[in-house]
Order: sequence, then C-alpha cells, then structure tokens
Amino acid sequence: MRQKQCTFCSKNIQEVDFRDVGLLKQYVSAQGKIIDPRHTGVCAKHQRRLAHAIKRARHLALLPYNGI
Repeated sequence: MRQKQCTFCSKNIQEVDFRDVGLLKQYVSAQGKIIDPRHTGVCAKHQRRLAHAIKRARHLALLPYNGI
C-alpha cells in the first residue's frame, strides 16, 4: 500500500491557521474528534500543529467540542 503524502508539506504550508475553519473541519470527524494521521496522511510535525490549531479554534468557539 502506498503511503499518503502530507498535504501541508506538499503545498508548502508552514503554519496551520486556527481561523481557517474550512481546512480544520477536514481533519475533525463527525463526532468532533481529531482524525488519526494514519487516515489523513499528515506528517507528525504538521499533526502536532494541526491538533494545536483545532484546540485553539474550539476554545474560541470556532469549532464545536462535540459533533452535535
């Protein structure tokens, strides 16, 4: 099976912006959980930055804590 390439590395995105809700919703499941990097193909460096951005967006009520 071919390994997925990190979308942030391929698009040369260094910082993941917590205000970009459309981008962050792609990495959050319907239940409101952060999707595993094995399914999304995000590298470890960007997964940490992505998780931090999602948590910031939740804190500022840009994203819900749960999927309801």
